[in-house]
Amino acid sequence: MRNIVLVIEYDGTNYHGWQIQKNAVTVQEVITKAIKKITSEDVNLIGSSRTDAGVHALNQVANFISNCNIPLSKIPNALNSVLPKDIVIRDAYEAGMDFHSRYSAKGKRYKYIIYNRKFNSPICRNYSWHISDELDLDKMVESLTYLKGTHDFSAFKASGSSVKDSIRTVRDISLKKNDFNVEFEIEADGFLYNMVRIIVGTIVDVGLGKINPIHVKEILESKDRCMAGKTAPPQGLFLTKIYY
Repeated sequence: MRNIVLVIEYDGTNYHGWQIQKNAVTVQEVITKAIKKITSEDVNLIGSSRTDAGVHALNQVANFISNCNIPLSKIPNALNSVLPKDIVIRDAYEAGMDFHSRYSAKGKRYKYIIYNRKFNSPICRNYSWHISDELDLDKMVESLTYLKGTHDFSAFKASGSSVKDSIRTVRDISLKKNDFNVEFEIEADGFLYNMVRIIVGTIVDVGLGKINPIHVKEILESKDRCMAGKTAPPQGLFLTKIYY
């Protein structure tokens, strides 16, 4: 028995997220079927992050238990030969049997891209959130200072979430502008459902002058989802790193 770990990059545009669903095509389903094609095994592919529909990944990590004897060095090429072009296996390695791509993770990092100009880009539309109005980046950066550290992030989790413990530690959070792209990055020991997208929606409201930067602290302390901004659309979100 082998515990095989895959490092995966994918464009989430054409998928209904990572996790297998009954009536929709997902990344997990497509890769699981590819694994069966090359190993003849029905495996349980475990992903480190259950990315939503339209969300992208540069370094998704997933593992599965297998009896196959395919050399590790040949697994990426074998899988990529039967996968669609919007999913690529970047690497494969073997881990101990106690490794679990989700529960063994010590942290994750995400990037969110906002495309900030009057008209949207036909090229970038699937990889960013178009905001036509001018954003005040200084106020947005100021608002981020209240989110760093260990807090109860209940105000920034989807209202339907069943997670009981909403305390997370944000290790790093930043915002910078590169031409028309406003790039937001966040690293934490874990994330609540839609946490990154709700934070982005809230700081965009700060940038638009709808929320005062210091009010982000009040929103955080309120633990009330209704106090925060709207959930940013999925296409601007990228899973960039998993830490073990």
